[in-house]
Amino acid sequence: MMKSITHEFVEFVPADLVEGVVYVSIPYSTVVHKCLCGCGMKVVTPLRPDKWTLTYNGEAISLDPSIGNWSFPCRSHYIIRKGRVLEAGPMSQSQVRRGRAHDAALTAVYHGEVAPSRPVERAAPPPVARKIEAKKKRGLWATFIDIFRG
Repeated sequence: MMKSITHEFVEFVPADLVEGVVYVSIPYSTVVHKCLCGCGMKVVTPLRPDKWTLTYNGEAISLDPSIGNWSFPCRSHYIIRKGRVLEAGPMSQSQVRRGRAHDAALTAVYHGEVAPSRPVERAAPPPVARKIEAKKKRGLWATFIDIFRG
């Protein structure tokens, strides 16, 4: 698994993707990259409130939620935060099914196909993501030390 990525803002995604580069097309609301596990599969993440959101802090990008490549042979699962790649760990087939059902419900609400019976929120982040969030609460100095250690 790669540890970090670079990004490139483009109108059109190039035919030949460079490993470790995440291509962001704002005009087409799409982010594309080669799977960060190294398998070489093309990963497409549409930018929409019911799919993925992109954050750019002037230096690096983040994508939310995590990227789970369950239909790929590698079944990789990772998080892109501020240009860093964080391995999110495996999910069981039942967790994947629940996640897909939840995503389908978000999409139906987004397209106005159904009214939400209750406020629809994203599923809870995977355990690794919760650990990352807990680390953020430890303070600036602890975060700096974690970054320094790599």
